[in-house]
Amino acid sequence: MKTKQEATNLAKCMKKLGELAGIETVCVLTNMNEPLGYNVGNTLEIIEAVECLKNNMPEDVREIVYKLGAQMIKLAGKGEDINENILKIEENLQNGKAYQKFLELVTNQGGDISYFQDTQKFGKAKYVIPVLSSEDGIIENIDAEMVGSISVYVGAGRMKKEDKIDNLAGIVLNKKSGDFVKVGEPLAYVHTNDETKAKGAVENLKNAFKITNKKIKKQNIVLGIIK
Repeated sequence: MKTKQEATNLAKCMKKLGELAGIETVCVLTNMNEPLGYNVGNTLEIIEAVECLKNNMPEDVREIVYKLGAQMIKLAGKGEDINENILKIEENLQNGKAYQKFLELVTNQGGDISYFQDTQKFGKAKYVIPVLSSEDGIIENIDAEMVGSISVYVGAGRMKKEDKIDNLAGIVLNKKSGDFVKVGEPLAYVHTNDETKAKGAVENLKNAFKITNKKIKKQNIVLGIIK
């Protein structure tokens, strides 16, 4: 949804559908003005998710995990107090149980957990190219839609249904909103196996970053909860 009001209207509709089905429903509105976390692309996102389960997660991901997770625990009848539920999530990340449960689930489905014990086994795209800043300043915002489109262009998604997805392709952000950047410092890295698309992707991705000299206020990640 392009606006908070559109998202709120959709959330209310989804909540009503849930209630008509006899299911208690809670909707959490989250900010999509920039990519969540740092990695965009199939394998890159898996690697970041594994790190999150090991409690090495970006703050924007952490906020959403805690706020959504706390609501899920309540809806499952495992805890009425949201703050206590957040502490439960935090505890199970810190003690390693979240990561171990993930490995157990993968094993039960016949998966190879060695890839999650050593994510270097996934390999990397042939070309990993930095997107360098041409100015000093503070990242005001990152165009999430543009980042998504460029990741598709370099192979991480399909431009048409016949296209084959390159699991190693994507984008890794090096800076997020509110971060300071110097001239020549990497804003992001483009991962692709298609050299012909690399140069255009780098130039376009640079335009996804809006840089200012003014101090900016960090945007809220969770915008509201519809109960």
